[in-house]
Amino acid sequence: MKRRVLMLYLAALALAGCGGAATEQGAASQMQSSAKRASAATSVVALAGNGFVTSAAPGATEIINDNGLANWTSSSTVTSVWFRMASAGSVTLALDAKLAGSSSSRVRVTVNGSSFDVTLSGTASKTYAVGMVYIPSPGYVRVDLRGVSKTGGYYGDVSALRVTTSSALNYANDPANYYWSRRGPSVHMGFTVPANTEYFYNEVTVPTGQDQVGSYFMTNGFNGGYCGLQVNSASERRILFSVWDADNGAKTTLVRKGPDVVDNGFGGEGTGGQSYLVYNWVAGNTYRVITRAQPDGAGNTDFSAWFYAPETGAWRFIATWKRPATSTYLAGVYSFLENFIDTNGYLGRSVRFGNQWARNTSGTWTELTSGRFTGDATAANAQRMDYAGGIQNGAFYLQNGGFFNDYVSINQTFTRAATGQVPAVDVSALP
Repeated sequence: MKRRVLMLYLAALALAGCGGAATEQGAASQMQSSAKRASAATSVVALAGNGFVTSAAPGATEIINDNGLANWTSSSTVTSVWFRMASAGSVTLALDAKLAGSSSSRVRVTVNGSSFDVTLSGTASKTYAVGMVYIPSPGYVRVDLRGVSKTGGYYGDVSALRVTTSSALNYANDPANYYWSRRGPSVHMGFTVPANTEYFYNEVTVPTGQDQVGSYFMTNGFNGGYCGLQVNSASERRILFSVWDADNGAKTTLVRKGPDVVDNGFGGEGTGGQSYLVYNWVAGNTYRVITRAQPDGAGNTDFSAWFYAPETGAWRFIATWKRPATSTYLAGVYSFLENFIDTNGYLGRSVRFGNQWARNTSGTWTELTSGRFTGDATAANAQRMDYAGGIQNGAFYLQNGGFFNDYVSINQTFTRAATGQVPAVDVSALP
C-alpha cells in the first residue's frame, strides 16, 4: 500500500455521478431490463477471487490460489465463498471441481442454514449439482465448503461456484485484480485544508474487536506520504510514517528519527522512506497524530510526524523525512482504511477519525468538519460492496471487509458537528 493509495484516492475524487429525468421511453427500457433480470442466469463465481479459508487447524494445508481451492486435506477446514444478491430469490448452486489424490470424496456445501452433500469422482474437472435454496433478502450470501469423507489424501480441487438465479449478482469477476478484491475495498475520507497549512492534527479510535491483523488505520495522509496505525501480526503493532520519493525519482532521505524508531526504504507500490515505531496500541483507546510540512527554502520539503498515546501521556516523535524536488505545505490531506493481507480480506474492520484541525504558518488553527468519502477501484467497480463511511458518534468513520450488507455509496461529502476543541498541544514544544 504505497503510491497506489494516493493515486486511487485522487482518481476517486474525480468521479462524478450522473442523473436525468425519466421518460416514457426510459421507463419502457427499464421494464425490459427488469424482464431480462427476471430470467434466471448462471454466474461463475471463481474461488480465486471470492473464496477464503475461514477456519483451519494449525498446520492446515488448504490454500486459495489462482485456480481456486487446493491442497484440501482436512475435514475441519472451512472454505467460504461470497456473492451478493440485489434481491431476494431462489438460488441453484453447483461446484466446478475435480478430484485430486482420491478415487472419490464427499464434501458438504452449506448455505443459509441448508446443507447438501456432494460426491466427487474422477480427475477431470466437472460441474457437480449441489441444490437449491431460497435467499429471503438482498445482500451477501455465504457458502461454506467442508470435507466429509475421502478414499485418499485429498477432498479435491474446487475452482468455482456456479450460481443460477434471477437476481442480479455482484462478485469479483476481474481475474487480473483478484488479489485486490480478496484484500477488500479500501475507503478514504478526504479533508480540504486552508492554504499554507503547516500542521494537520487528527484523532483516531479503532473500536474494540475491529483491529484485525492486516489492518492499516491511516490517519494523516497528504500529497507525498502518510502516517497511521497498523496491525502487522498477532504480536506486533506499529505507528507507521512513510514519505515517497520525489516525482522525478530523486530519493527521499531521513533527517532525524525518534527513539526506538526503525527506518528503511520501501518498494513495490512506489519507493520512498519508511519509519515506524513498534507500539502495542489498544483498540478502544483514542490516539492523536500530527504531521507537518516545512519547505526548507532550497527546493525540498521536510515532512514530520508525531504520535500521542493516552497510555504514556506524552508525544512521541516518529521521524522527519526530506523529500527533494518538492516545495509545499500540506495538501491532499486524507485518512483511509485498508486491509493489506489478502487472506484476511473476509474479516471486517472499522475506525473513527475525530476532531480534525489544520494550523497554518501564521499559527491559526482551523477546524475541519467536512469529509469526502471515496473508495478504490475494488469499490468503484463493485468487485466488493462491503464498505461504508460517514458520521458516527460525532466523528467520521470508515468500514470495510466482513461482507456486510448495508454499504454506503462512495463519492459523497459528510459533515460532522464542530467541537471547537483546539488541539491542546504546543507545536513548538514537540520533541
